[in-house]
Amino acid sequence: MKIIVLAGGLSTERDVSLSSSAEICKTLLAKGHDVFLLDVFLGFPYDIDKLEEVFTLPGHGLEIAKNVGTTEPDIDAVKASRPDQSDCFLGPNVIELCRMADITFLGLHGGEGENGKLQATFDLLGIKYTGPDSLGCAVAMDKGFTKQVFLQTGIDTPAGVSLHKKVKENSLEALGLTLPVVVKPCSGGSSIGVYIVNSEEEYEDALKKSFKYEDEVVIEEYIKGREFACGVIGGKALLPIEIIPKTGFFDYANKYQDGATNEVCPADISSDISDRMMELTVKAYHALKLNVYSRADFLLDDAGNLYCLEMNTLPGMTAASLLPKEAKAMGIEYGDLCELIIQKSLEERYQK
Repeated sequence: MKIIVLAGGLSTERDVSLSSSAEICKTLLAKGHDVFLLDVFLGFPYDIDKLEEVFTLPGHGLEIAKNVGTTEPDIDAVKASRPDQSDCFLGPNVIELCRMADITFLGLHGGEGENGKLQATFDLLGIKYTGPDSLGCAVAMDKGFTKQVFLQTGIDTPAGVSLHKKVKENSLEALGLTLPVVVKPCSGGSSIGVYIVNSEEEYEDALKKSFKYEDEVVIEEYIKGREFACGVIGGKALLPIEIIPKTGFFDYANKYQDGATNEVCPADISSDISDRMMELTVKAYHALKLNVYSRADFLLDDAGNLYCLEMNTLPGMTAASLLPKEAKAMGIEYGDLCELIIQKSLEERYQK
Protein backbone atom coordinates (compact mmCIF):
# COMPACT_ATOMS: atom_id res chain seq x y z
CA MET A 1 0.00 0.00 0.00
CA LYS A 2 0.95 3.64 -0.46
CA ILE A 3 0.76 5.24 2.97
CA ILE A 4 1.27 8.78 4.24
CA VAL A 5 2.08 8.94 7.95
CA LEU A 6 0.89 12.38 9.05
CA ALA A 7 2.77 13.94 11.96
CA GLY A 8 3.82 17.12 13.70
CA GLY A 9 1.31 19.93 13.65
CA LEU A 10 1.02 22.82 16.09
CA SER A 11 -0.13 21.26 19.35
CA THR A 12 1.97 21.03 22.50
CA GLU A 13 2.30 17.32 21.67
CA ARG A 14 4.09 18.00 18.38
CA ASP A 15 7.33 16.26 19.39
CA VAL A 16 5.45 13.24 20.70
CA SER A 17 3.69 12.98 17.35
CA LEU A 18 6.96 13.09 15.42
CA SER A 19 8.43 10.33 17.58
CA SER A 20 5.37 8.08 17.25
CA SER A 21 5.04 8.69 13.53
CA ALA A 22 8.68 7.96 12.78
CA GLU A 23 8.33 4.51 14.33
CA ILE A 24 5.05 3.90 12.51
CA CYS A 25 6.75 4.87 9.25
CA LYS A 26 9.76 2.61 9.83
CA THR A 27 7.72 -0.45 10.78
CA LEU A 28 5.34 -0.05 7.82
CA LEU A 29 8.36 0.25 5.51
CA ALA A 30 9.70 -2.98 7.01
CA LYS A 31 6.32 -4.55 6.26
CA GLY A 32 6.83 -3.78 2.58
CA HIS A 33 4.62 -0.70 2.15
CA ASP A 34 5.54 2.50 0.29
CA VAL A 35 5.51 5.03 3.11
CA PHE A 36 6.31 8.71 3.53
CA LEU A 37 6.45 10.70 6.78
CA LEU A 38 4.83 14.12 6.34
CA ASP A 39 4.52 17.12 8.68
CA VAL A 40 0.93 18.32 8.43
CA PHE A 41 1.87 21.99 9.01
CA LEU A 42 5.24 22.29 7.25
CA GLY A 43 4.15 20.08 4.36
CA PHE A 44 6.50 19.11 1.56
CA PRO A 45 7.34 21.78 -1.06
CA TYR A 46 7.86 19.70 -4.21
CA ASP A 47 7.04 19.93 -7.88
CA ILE A 48 3.39 18.99 -8.24
CA ASP A 49 4.07 16.80 -11.27
CA LYS A 50 6.62 14.74 -9.32
CA LEU A 51 4.62 14.06 -6.17
CA GLU A 52 4.04 10.42 -7.07
CA GLU A 53 7.75 9.67 -6.61
CA VAL A 54 7.61 10.88 -2.97
CA PHE A 55 6.47 7.41 -1.85
CA THR A 56 9.76 5.89 -2.95
CA LEU A 57 12.20 8.64 -1.95
CA PRO A 58 15.24 7.14 -0.11
CA GLY A 59 14.76 9.09 3.13
CA HIS A 60 10.99 8.46 3.31
CA GLY A 61 10.61 11.85 5.05
CA LEU A 62 12.17 10.54 8.27
CA GLU A 63 14.53 13.51 8.51
CA ILE A 64 11.73 15.56 10.11
CA ALA A 65 11.64 13.31 13.18
CA LYS A 66 13.62 14.04 16.30
CA ASN A 67 13.85 12.78 19.86
CA VAL A 68 11.17 13.92 22.27
CA GLY A 69 12.51 16.26 24.93
CA THR A 70 11.35 16.63 28.53
CA THR A 71 9.77 20.02 27.81
CA GLU A 72 7.06 21.01 25.37
CA PRO A 73 8.08 22.30 21.89
CA ASP A 74 8.41 25.95 20.84
CA ILE A 75 5.37 26.31 18.58
CA ASP A 76 6.22 29.91 17.63
CA ALA A 77 9.56 28.70 16.30
CA VAL A 78 7.80 26.01 14.26
CA LYS A 79 5.49 28.61 12.72
CA ALA A 80 8.44 30.87 11.92
CA SER A 81 10.24 28.00 10.15
CA ARG A 82 7.55 27.58 7.50
CA PRO A 83 8.94 29.09 4.25
CA ASP A 84 5.66 30.48 2.92
CA GLN A 85 4.67 31.87 6.36
CA SER A 86 1.08 30.78 5.75
CA ASP A 87 -1.19 30.32 8.76
CA CYS A 88 -3.04 27.47 7.06
CA PHE A 89 -2.88 24.32 9.21
CA LEU A 90 -2.34 22.17 6.13
CA GLY A 91 1.10 22.71 4.62
CA PRO A 92 2.22 22.58 0.98
CA ASN A 93 1.09 19.41 -0.87
CA VAL A 94 -0.42 17.78 2.21
CA ILE A 95 -3.85 17.36 0.62
CA GLU A 96 -2.36 16.25 -2.70
CA LEU A 97 -0.14 13.59 -1.11
CA CYS A 98 -2.86 12.28 1.20
CA ARG A 99 -5.22 11.94 -1.77
CA MET A 100 -2.58 9.94 -3.63
CA ALA A 101 -2.14 7.51 -0.75
CA ASP A 102 -4.25 4.39 -0.21
CA ILE A 103 -4.64 5.58 3.37
CA THR A 104 -3.22 8.28 5.67
CA PHE A 105 -2.03 6.99 9.03
CA LEU A 106 -2.77 9.73 11.57
CA GLY A 107 0.20 9.94 13.92
CA LEU A 108 -0.91 13.33 15.22
CA HIS A 109 -1.56 14.10 18.90
CA GLY A 110 -3.64 16.94 20.29
CA GLY A 111 -4.97 20.13 18.72
CA GLU A 112 -6.46 20.12 15.23
CA GLY A 113 -5.03 16.69 14.56
CA GLU A 114 -7.10 15.01 17.26
CA ASN A 115 -10.14 17.22 17.90
CA GLY A 116 -12.09 16.08 14.84
CA LYS A 117 -11.42 19.06 12.56
CA LEU A 118 -8.84 17.28 10.40
CA GLN A 119 -10.95 14.12 10.30
CA ALA A 120 -13.97 16.12 9.10
CA THR A 121 -11.84 17.84 6.47
CA PHE A 122 -10.56 14.50 5.20
CA ASP A 123 -14.11 13.13 5.08
CA LEU A 124 -15.15 16.04 2.85
CA LEU A 125 -12.10 15.55 0.61
CA GLY A 126 -12.50 11.79 0.30
CA ILE A 127 -9.20 11.05 2.04
CA LYS A 128 -9.03 7.73 3.88
CA TYR A 129 -7.44 7.89 7.35
CA THR A 130 -6.85 5.78 10.45
CA GLY A 131 -8.43 6.11 13.87
CA PRO A 132 -11.77 7.42 15.13
CA ASP A 133 -13.90 9.69 12.97
CA SER A 134 -14.65 13.38 13.50
CA LEU A 135 -17.58 12.97 15.90
CA GLY A 136 -15.80 10.66 18.31
CA CYS A 137 -12.66 12.79 18.25
CA ALA A 138 -14.58 16.00 18.94
CA VAL A 139 -16.52 14.49 21.84
CA ALA A 140 -13.58 12.74 23.51
CA MET A 141 -11.21 15.70 23.11
CA ASP A 142 -13.34 17.88 25.41
CA LYS A 143 -12.62 16.59 28.92
CA GLY A 144 -15.51 18.55 30.42
CA PHE A 145 -18.01 17.09 27.97
CA THR A 146 -16.46 13.64 28.39
CA LYS A 147 -17.05 13.89 32.14
CA GLN A 148 -20.73 14.72 31.55
CA VAL A 149 -21.11 11.72 29.21
CA PHE A 150 -19.44 9.42 31.74
CA LEU A 151 -21.71 10.60 34.56
CA GLN A 152 -24.83 10.16 32.41
CA THR A 153 -23.86 6.65 31.30
CA GLY A 154 -22.82 5.28 34.69
CA ILE A 155 -19.05 5.38 34.19
CA ASP A 156 -17.37 6.41 37.44
CA THR A 157 -15.18 9.48 37.02
CA PRO A 158 -13.85 12.08 39.48
CA ALA A 159 -16.35 14.81 40.37
CA GLY A 160 -15.53 18.05 38.59
CA VAL A 161 -16.59 21.01 36.51
CA SER A 162 -15.50 22.97 33.44
CA LEU A 163 -14.52 26.61 33.92
CA HIS A 164 -14.12 29.30 31.25
CA LYS A 165 -11.55 32.04 31.82
CA LYS A 166 -14.26 34.72 31.46
CA VAL A 167 -16.07 33.40 34.54
CA LYS A 168 -15.14 35.61 37.48
CA GLU A 169 -16.53 33.47 40.30
CA ASN A 170 -14.04 30.62 40.30
CA SER A 171 -13.60 29.84 43.98
CA LEU A 172 -13.61 26.16 44.89
CA GLU A 173 -16.52 26.80 47.27
CA ALA A 174 -18.60 28.27 44.44
CA LEU A 175 -17.71 25.29 42.25
CA GLY A 176 -18.70 22.82 44.96
CA LEU A 177 -15.19 21.37 45.32
CA THR A 178 -12.67 21.15 48.16
CA LEU A 179 -8.89 20.76 48.21
CA PRO A 180 -6.97 18.90 46.95
CA VAL A 181 -8.04 19.25 43.31
CA VAL A 182 -6.61 18.73 39.84
CA VAL A 183 -6.56 21.62 37.35
CA LYS A 184 -6.02 20.83 33.67
CA PRO A 185 -6.74 22.24 30.19
CA CYS A 186 -10.07 21.05 28.82
CA SER A 187 -8.63 19.69 25.56
CA GLY A 188 -4.93 19.22 26.28
CA GLY A 189 -2.84 16.06 26.24
CA SER A 190 0.39 14.49 27.51
CA SER A 191 -0.41 15.97 30.94
CA ILE A 192 0.77 19.39 29.78
CA GLY A 193 -0.74 22.12 31.95
CA VAL A 194 -1.96 19.61 34.57
CA TYR A 195 -1.53 20.62 38.22
CA ILE A 196 -2.31 18.84 41.50
CA VAL A 197 -3.00 21.59 44.01
CA ASN A 198 -3.24 21.47 47.80
CA SER A 199 -3.73 25.11 48.76
CA GLU A 200 -5.69 28.16 47.63
CA GLU A 201 -2.45 29.81 46.50
CA GLU A 202 -1.53 26.78 44.39
CA TYR A 203 -5.05 26.76 42.97
CA GLU A 204 -4.90 30.38 41.82
CA ASP A 205 -1.46 29.79 40.29
CA ALA A 206 -2.64 26.61 38.52
CA LEU A 207 -5.59 28.46 36.98
CA LYS A 208 -3.30 31.15 35.58
CA LYS A 209 -0.93 28.58 34.11
CA SER A 210 -3.62 26.31 32.63
CA PHE A 211 -5.47 29.25 31.08
CA LYS A 212 -2.31 30.04 29.11
CA TYR A 213 -2.97 26.88 27.12
CA GLU A 214 -6.73 27.18 26.62
CA ASP A 215 -9.72 29.36 27.46
CA GLU A 216 -11.41 26.49 29.31
CA VAL A 217 -10.10 24.22 32.06
CA VAL A 218 -11.42 21.26 34.03
CA ILE A 219 -11.23 21.27 37.81
CA GLU A 220 -11.88 17.94 39.49
CA GLU A 221 -11.45 16.22 42.81
CA TYR A 222 -8.04 14.65 43.38
CA ILE A 223 -8.17 10.88 43.59
CA LYS A 224 -5.15 9.29 45.23
CA GLY A 225 -4.53 5.96 43.62
CA ARG A 226 -2.66 3.76 41.17
CA GLU A 227 -2.58 4.79 37.50
CA PHE A 228 -3.64 2.51 34.66
CA ALA A 229 -4.43 2.58 30.97
CA CYS A 230 -6.51 0.21 28.88
CA GLY A 231 -6.58 0.18 25.10
CA VAL A 232 -9.40 -0.88 22.82
CA ILE A 233 -9.26 -1.96 19.16
CA GLY A 234 -12.36 -2.66 17.12
CA GLY A 235 -14.53 -2.59 20.24
CA LYS A 236 -12.43 -5.18 22.11
CA ALA A 237 -10.35 -4.20 25.15
CA LEU A 238 -6.67 -5.01 25.54
CA LEU A 239 -5.08 -6.07 28.82
CA PRO A 240 -4.70 -3.17 31.30
CA ILE A 241 -1.25 -1.72 31.94
CA GLU A 242 -0.16 -0.09 35.21
CA ILE A 243 1.87 3.12 35.09
CA ILE A 244 4.26 3.63 38.01
CA PRO A 245 6.18 6.96 37.88
CA LYS A 246 9.34 6.88 39.99
CA THR A 247 8.53 10.40 41.20
CA GLY A 248 5.37 12.51 41.11
CA PHE A 249 2.59 11.61 38.67
CA PHE A 250 2.54 10.62 34.97
CA ASP A 251 3.36 14.11 33.65
CA TYR A 252 5.08 15.11 30.39
CA ALA A 253 8.63 14.45 31.66
CA ASN A 254 7.69 11.08 33.18
CA LYS A 255 5.89 10.07 29.98
CA TYR A 256 8.80 10.70 27.62
CA GLN A 257 12.02 10.60 29.66
CA ASP A 258 13.75 7.21 29.53
CA GLY A 259 13.70 5.35 32.83
CA ALA A 260 11.31 7.79 34.56
CA THR A 261 8.39 5.36 34.74
CA ASN A 262 7.82 1.65 35.18
CA GLU A 263 5.01 0.14 33.14
CA VAL A 264 3.65 -3.30 33.99
CA CYS A 265 1.48 -5.31 31.59
CA PRO A 266 -0.53 -7.32 32.34
CA ALA A 267 -1.16 -5.13 35.38
CA ASP A 268 -0.68 -6.73 38.81
CA ILE A 269 -4.34 -6.57 39.82
CA SER A 270 -7.08 -9.09 40.49
CA SER A 271 -8.97 -10.59 37.57
CA ASP A 272 -12.12 -8.90 38.89
CA ILE A 273 -10.58 -5.42 38.70
CA SER A 274 -8.97 -6.19 35.35
CA ASP A 275 -12.30 -7.35 33.92
CA ARG A 276 -14.09 -4.27 35.28
CA MET A 277 -11.48 -1.97 33.75
CA MET A 278 -11.78 -3.67 30.38
CA GLU A 279 -15.60 -3.50 30.52
CA LEU A 280 -15.52 0.20 31.44
CA THR A 281 -13.06 0.88 28.61
CA VAL A 282 -15.42 -0.61 26.03
CA LYS A 283 -18.39 1.16 27.63
CA ALA A 284 -16.58 4.53 27.49
CA TYR A 285 -15.48 3.84 23.91
CA HIS A 286 -19.08 3.37 22.79
CA ALA A 287 -20.48 6.19 24.97
CA LEU A 288 -18.13 8.68 23.29
CA LYS A 289 -19.06 7.45 19.79
CA LEU A 290 -15.53 6.20 19.09
CA ASN A 291 -14.44 3.61 16.55
CA VAL A 292 -11.31 1.78 15.32
CA TYR A 293 -9.10 2.26 18.41
CA SER A 294 -8.36 4.43 21.43
CA ARG A 295 -7.10 4.20 25.02
CA ALA A 296 -8.73 4.88 28.38
CA ASP A 297 -6.91 6.25 31.45
CA PHE A 298 -7.89 5.09 34.94
CA LEU A 299 -7.22 5.60 38.63
CA LEU A 300 -7.73 2.83 41.21
CA ASP A 301 -8.04 3.97 44.83
CA ASP A 302 -7.23 1.98 47.97
CA ALA A 303 -10.87 0.96 48.37
CA GLY A 304 -10.91 -0.68 44.94
CA ASN A 305 -12.92 2.06 43.24
CA LEU A 306 -12.16 2.60 39.55
CA TYR A 307 -12.32 6.07 37.99
CA CYS A 308 -12.14 6.63 34.24
CA LEU A 309 -10.43 9.94 33.52
CA GLU A 310 -10.62 10.23 29.74
CA MET A 311 -10.28 8.49 26.38
CA ASN A 312 -7.30 9.19 24.10
CA THR A 313 -8.43 8.99 20.47
CA LEU A 314 -4.93 8.95 18.95
CA PRO A 315 -2.77 7.47 21.73
CA GLY A 316 1.03 7.37 21.61
CA MET A 317 2.32 4.84 19.10
CA THR A 318 6.03 4.33 19.66
CA ALA A 319 6.91 0.71 20.35
CA ALA A 320 7.44 1.76 23.98
CA SER A 321 4.06 3.51 24.27
CA LEU A 322 1.25 2.16 26.42
CA LEU A 323 -1.12 0.80 23.79
CA PRO A 324 1.59 -1.07 21.81
CA LYS A 325 2.83 -2.61 25.08
CA GLU A 326 -0.71 -3.80 25.84
CA ALA A 327 -1.04 -5.24 22.36
CA LYS A 328 2.30 -7.04 22.70
CA ALA A 329 1.12 -8.61 25.97
CA MET A 330 -1.70 -10.12 23.91
CA GLY A 331 0.69 -11.42 21.25
CA ILE A 332 0.35 -8.56 18.75
CA GLU A 333 3.76 -7.27 17.65
CA TYR A 334 4.23 -3.58 16.90
CA GLY A 335 4.27 -3.85 13.11
CA ASP A 336 1.21 -6.11 13.15
CA LEU A 337 -0.55 -3.57 15.39
CA CYS A 338 0.05 -0.77 12.88
CA GLU A 339 -1.34 -2.93 10.08
CA LEU A 340 -4.28 -3.97 12.28
CA ILE A 341 -5.17 -0.29 12.85
CA ILE A 342 -5.13 0.25 9.08
CA GLN A 343 -7.25 -2.87 8.53
CA LYS A 344 -9.83 -1.88 11.18
CA SER A 345 -10.01 1.68 9.82
CA LEU A 346 -10.73 0.41 6.31
CA GLU A 347 -13.25 -2.16 7.52
CA GLU A 348 -15.20 0.09 9.88
CA ARG A 349 -15.35 3.19 7.74
CA TYR A 350 -14.76 2.40 4.07
CA GLN A 351 -15.87 -1.17 3.40
CA LYS A 352 -19.52 -1.06 4.39
